[in-house]
Amino acid sequence: MKKLLFTASIFSSLILNSQTIILEEFATGLTAPVEITNANDSRLFVVQQNGMIKIIQPNGTINATNFLNISSKILYGGERGLLGLAFHPQYSTNGYFFVYYNNTAGNIIVARYTVTSDANVADPNSEKILLNIPKPFDNHNGGSIHFAPDGNLWIVTGDGGSGGDPNNNAQNKNSLLGKMLRIDVNATGAYNIPTGNPFIGLAVDGLDEIWAYGLRNAWKWSFDLTTGNAVIADVGQGQIEEINRIPLTQAGVNYGWRCYEGNTAYNTAGCASSSTMTFPVAVYDHSGGRCSITGGYVYRGTTYPTLQGKYIFSDYCTPQIGILDSGNSITWTTSFAGNNFSTFGEDSQKELYVAAVNNGKIFKIKTDASLSTNENNNLKQIKVYPNPASKKVFIDGLKDKNISAEIISSEGRKVLENAKINSDNSIDITGIPAGVYYINLKSGELKSYSQKLIIK
Repeated sequence: MKKLLFTASIFSSLILNSQTIILEEFATGLTAPVEITNANDSRLFVVQQNGMIKIIQPNGTINATNFLNISSKILYGGERGLLGLAFHPQYSTNGYFFVYYNNTAGNIIVARYTVTSDANVADPNSEKILLNIPKPFDNHNGGSIHFAPDGNLWIVTGDGGSGGDPNNNAQNKNSLLGKMLRIDVNATGAYNIPTGNPFIGLAVDGLDEIWAYGLRNAWKWSFDLTTGNAVIADVGQGQIEEINRIPLTQAGVNYGWRCYEGNTAYNTAGCASSSTMTFPVAVYDHSGGRCSITGGYVYRGTTYPTLQGKYIFSDYCTPQIGILDSGNSITWTTSFAGNNFSTFGEDSQKELYVAAVNNGKIFKIKTDASLSTNENNNLKQIKVYPNPASKKVFIDGLKDKNISAEIISSEGRKVLENAKINSDNSIDITGIPAGVYYINLKSGELKSYSQKLIIK
């Protein structure tokens, strides 16, 4: 298969190591991909919003036969359709998997299906409906479902739609809309209520299925099992997109919507004190054309160490990848033009993929290996000075004299490439206009070092 590479550099004064995100085309020819996941084997499963699930083989080939086709059950269009997929922790022995979709009445359905004796084909007649949640409007459907290490299925629903949550569903603990739900699917009936759900019992105001509330329209969320957190990307009303991160063990969290959009008051009439709410760890506004966050994953693969522990996400309206670092600072790549990113996913090795809903492509997320971090390179010994600089910049602390440097503008344009370090450890920057830049140093020993540089 032909592989197309897109690259974009990420720059931030808060990041010591320059990184280059590479999107390698992995598969194409899909229709409205909205979920990517795996069944703990080498295959990828891609959910199409039109009601079909496709299997992609490790070489990027898409199986001709659908894994599942329930398009006749689906109301497809706008924000509705087949939206989520999760495999049972014992899928290899019981063959159970779960889907989240809008039925022909527009209701939210969570249902279980079973694979056939052919591992690449599921039985479309094996449906067992667990949840059927009516919705007052066609938008804000949520759609992500995941199994946690506790063996329970966790589900995020949208607030029911329209704008501003007119029915106040998200704050209403007696509604399943605008919530994170937690259910035990290992039941003879539809499901059981797991021990530990915060609103169990008639004496407590709240439905037993609810784990957390106050969400607007979380478009993709995921678990970071290394740190034991759930990371939720919640789409804002009109100004603020937000990223929430909370321990899996923390029940009863109120994420604040419709009282707050991000960390900004929206409609506080009748709301509890803000001290009872959990605010996002990071937000961004709609500058630069951004409009709707697409949640992703904290990178826990092993191939690209510089991404380790960083949350990789996007925004539907701009063809960029966002990175949330450990300090909760967001940086954005430059444009991967022509893509509206709709979902991220992991393979069984925790490597990341991203889908573009507008062109039906799946990309594998990579970084430039030459820019990976070498933990033993004594970066703290390097000093770039003066800063601000003019005419010359000096570099102290380099063990390897066989090093090249490049200087890149904050817009990602290389203004100096493969420059050698002079005998006095200087680099000539004469002729580079005043502005904010990043100086990247590369060598066989050093691998990569990056620092913000101001030229005056």
